[in-house]
Amino acid sequence: MLYAAGNVTDFLSIDLATLIPTWLNLLILFLVLKHFLFKPVNKVLDSRKAEVENTYKEADEAKENAKALEEEYSHKLEGAKEESAEIVREATKKAQVRSDEIIADAKNEARAIVDNAHDQIEREKKIAVNQIKDEITDIALGAAAKVVEKEVSSADNERLIENFIDSVGDL
Repeated sequence: MLYAAGNVTDFLSIDLATLIPTWLNLLILFLVLKHFLFKPVNKVLDSRKAEVENTYKEADEAKENAKALEEEYSHKLEGAKEESAEIVREATKKAQVRSDEIIADAKNEARAIVDNAHDQIEREKKIAVNQIKDEITDIALGAAAKVVEKEVSSADNERLIENFIDSVGDL
């Protein structure tokens, strides 16, 4: 249907006979769209919103747990450092004590060896002195026996003395 240019009121006129069914159609279309489109779309949006909130909540919890674990590990690490330092101090102390014991034992052993060597030297010295005395006595007795055997002239006396000195020198 073509409208004439002069009849603008017909174009803008409201017809109740078509207005009510149009509104009813619009209302039915709205309800159908609401039931079949808006509710499922809202459900999807609500579920996505809940999922995002849950993800943020889990992320916050994970972050808090990570901070708690970091603090716990940091305390444990500090404790381990202190414990290792204490172990090193104790080991150093024990090593020093053991070193002192070894040095003291070595000094005592060295002292005992030196004392033993001095004792042995003294014994050897006494034995040597006694042997020299015995030999001097033997030589003196031999010289005296020779003197007693014959009458000794001054030349014989000098010769005997030289022989005695020579035999003592050999010793």
